[in-house]
Amino acid sequence: MEENEELNEAHNDNPNIDGQASENTQDDALTKVTGMYKDWFLDYASYVILERAVPAIEDGFKPVQRRIMHSLKELDDGRYNKVANVVGHTMQYHPHGDASIADAMVQIGQKDLLIDTQGNWGNILTGDRAAASRYIEARLSKFALEVVFSPKITEWQQSYDGRKKEPVNLPVKFPLLLAQGAEGIAVGLSTKILPHNFNELIDASIKHLQGKRFKLFPDFPTSGIIDVTNYNDGMRGGKIRVRAKIAQQDKNTLVINEIPYGTNTSSLIDSILKANDKGKIKIKKIEDNTAADVEILVHLPSGISPDKTIDALYAFTACESSISPLGCIIEDNKPLFIGVTEMLQRSTDATVDLLKQELEIQLRELEEQWHFASLERIFIENRIYRDIEEEETWEGVIKAIDKGLAPHTKNLKRAVTKDDIIRLTEIRIKRISKFDLGKAQENLDNLEQRIAEVKYHLANLVDFAINYFKKLKDTYGKERGRKSEIKIFDDIEATKVVIRNTKLYVNREEGFVGTSLKRDEYVTDCSDIDDIIVFTKDGKMMVTKVDSKTFVGKNIIHVAVFKKKDKRTIYNMIYKDGKGGATYIKRFNVTSITRDKPYDLGTGKPQTDVLYFSANPNGEAEVVTVNLRQVGSIKKLKWDIDFADVLIKGRASKGNIVTKYSVKRIELKEKGLSTLKPRKIWFDDTIQRLNVDERGELLGEFTSEDRLLIVSQKGVAKAVLPELTMHFDDDMVVLEKWNSKKPISAIYWEGEKERYYVKRFSIENEGKEEIFISEHPKSYLELVSTDWRPVVEIEFNKPRGKDAKPNQNIDLESFISIKGIKALGNQLTSDKVKNINQLDPLPYEEPKEQQPNDIEVVDEERVSSNVESKPNDKINEEDDKGDEGQTKLF
Repeated sequence: MEENEELNEAHNDNPNIDGQASENTQDDALTKVTGMYKDWFLDYASYVILERAVPAIEDGFKPVQRRIMHSLKELDDGRYNKVANVVGHTMQYHPHGDASIADAMVQIGQKDLLIDTQGNWGNILTGDRAAASRYIEARLSKFALEVVFSPKITEWQQSYDGRKKEPVNLPVKFPLLLAQGAEGIAVGLSTKILPHNFNELIDASIKHLQGKRFKLFPDFPTSGIIDVTNYNDGMRGGKIRVRAKIAQQDKNTLVINEIPYGTNTSSLIDSILKANDKGKIKIKKIEDNTAADVEILVHLPSGISPDKTIDALYAFTACESSISPLGCIIEDNKPLFIGVTEMLQRSTDATVDLLKQELEIQLRELEEQWHFASLERIFIENRIYRDIEEEETWEGVIKAIDKGLAPHTKNLKRAVTKDDIIRLTEIRIKRISKFDLGKAQENLDNLEQRIAEVKYHLANLVDFAINYFKKLKDTYGKERGRKSEIKIFDDIEATKVVIRNTKLYVNREEGFVGTSLKRDEYVTDCSDIDDIIVFTKDGKMMVTKVDSKTFVGKNIIHVAVFKKKDKRTIYNMIYKDGKGGATYIKRFNVTSITRDKPYDLGTGKPQTDVLYFSANPNGEAEVVTVNLRQVGSIKKLKWDIDFADVLIKGRASKGNIVTKYSVKRIELKEKGLSTLKPRKIWFDDTIQRLNVDERGELLGEFTSEDRLLIVSQKGVAKAVLPELTMHFDDDMVVLEKWNSKKPISAIYWEGEKERYYVKRFSIENEGKEEIFISEHPKSYLELVSTDWRPVVEIEFNKPRGKDAKPNQNIDLESFISIKGIKALGNQLTSDKVKNINQLDPLPYEEPKEQQPNDIEVVDEERVSSNVESKPNDKINEEDDKGDEGQTKLF
């Protein structure tokens, strides 16, 4: 705003600028400005960079911030000052309006470090503005008084109007720039230095002084979760991802407790409502209960997955955003681009230098105090003041004192000056009469001790600086722990989490698909960011974006939402290769494609005809019956083919010959089972997500019938289908492949009876959360085991005056039988328990299940290609042809 005001002022002061430019434009296409115009823009750009937008490396302040702090120090008397009064005082030094000063002061106050605030200073969580400056008050914090100011080592300069003196830079003895962060847009450059944690900065400064390496990552006052993988030390080209912290309160409610930096609850809620209006997500209502802490409740309609909605909030709303840092500071009146590591190092080195200057000043002052205290003692103890009684002139008095001191100044550290003698003459008679030699010597001893201490600190300056930083941390860092949680984010694919907010229709005969063909056949729900895959009767395939109406080719036989990199959806097809050609069979998947490009699934011959087609989401292989036309002397007109005998290859493969004779029809005889091997699933503890990419701990191989067992510290258990979009709570204690026959053993503290209870149970309702401990508020889960025969050790408390009860080992299988999940269980012991430890389980061999002989589960990469041969029907296997040279969309 200030920059625009200055541009307008420059324009009003020079009305000929526009006129001159327009005249020159008529004469020449390019005009070079001369005279005063030549330097105006550079001067203005330099002014904005140096005097407004970019902070100085020396103290971390922009000019307006520095002047505010200086004014607060001048007004400081320990009491609060009206902000309006501080703003008015600052205008003596700052050549701009009160609005810019007040806004800058509010920003400093909201960072809760340098200014002790009183009144309504706004809320960074909700975006509420501060009250008017005449209503709110401020004073310097104790931290600011200790760290920011030191007038004796401050360099001063004239204010803009020459009436006052202001500091060139404040002697800040702390990496303040990194603690508060800074953001500014100048002319031709900008800066964005992110805030960092108070205690981590101090620890990093100490490590730097100790010669150790350190790493710094941002920490935001709004908390949230951050991924700093690409932080790049805060330099140009870096990026961090920030997320809100979203948890599932119940099956129909999500709660947002922390928000990303750069947003507030109002803007976050607006983005959620917009995503809902666009159909990206589906919510019922939002409640904003934010006060001192963030609490946004997102209510979901029944039937909407909370896990999927959490991912959708990250994908389509301000619940996740990216921040690009840019470390730009001012040094020697020039912009400099450096990383946060170098900023910290420079700030720490500057702090050491400032501490050295303060120690040197302190040493000089102490030596001066010792010098005068010694002179005072000599002056009074030796009654030199009596030597001046006969003197009638001032010069005589000075000479008499100088003469009287001379025999006693051997041990002084410097020569006696006239100013020293004048100070002696100013000692009052009352002080001389009450002079105590013992106290004077004690004062001298104390000064000598302090001088020795300061000299020691100067000789061990690095250790002194380290202790200084430790003192700051102990004094001011107790409630300044890290707020933002550092995690590695998983990438969320928008197409997997978007709500299917529209319907897809198809006109098979005419060859149109789209969302506006409401009079035609309904296919499926979809979203406006989906791709759809289409197969036609002439053996062609195409992938295209969802649109209102798109022509893809006549005689459509299959249309569906396309999932990229989907290896488990297998297409089974039998087709005639052109007019009079042989009939082929093939199985293939489609994992990558160029959008809007037609692909031939056969050899591309005219009059290719698809005789049979099926799409199988889990690699199912059906059995079909081939019926031939009665032509000539063909003996075998009908036989069965099992797709399980066909090798899965790429979409460009020609396939295997079924017959060279004319096919009358192909009929489905029997639906098949999946020929794909079970899917291996891993759990990545770093990002708390399931994956199939071999990251983290292998949970097992899962078929469509297998479930995942999840048990939380709250005493909640559930067996659910493993979905890669699932979210997991921080208090999860069990995550494994569920064996429905294996019981769960648990020991818990029953709050009402105040005893430990043990129970063994099985999951009764798949997919449903069930609590298996009592719901008393003081009840809690002590131990849970999924071993067949678990064993625990009980350590008992030792009663006073009695021998301790020996530890007891308990076989839980023998202790209690398997009961219902709601059963209370059996009391573990009536004695007071110190610890319960889980031991190695007893040996157990699980009985093997008899596998059906007629079902063979095989590897999708090694399916046999031996299609059953019939008379005169030789079956040949064609090589799988790739798509070399094609530009891939995915």
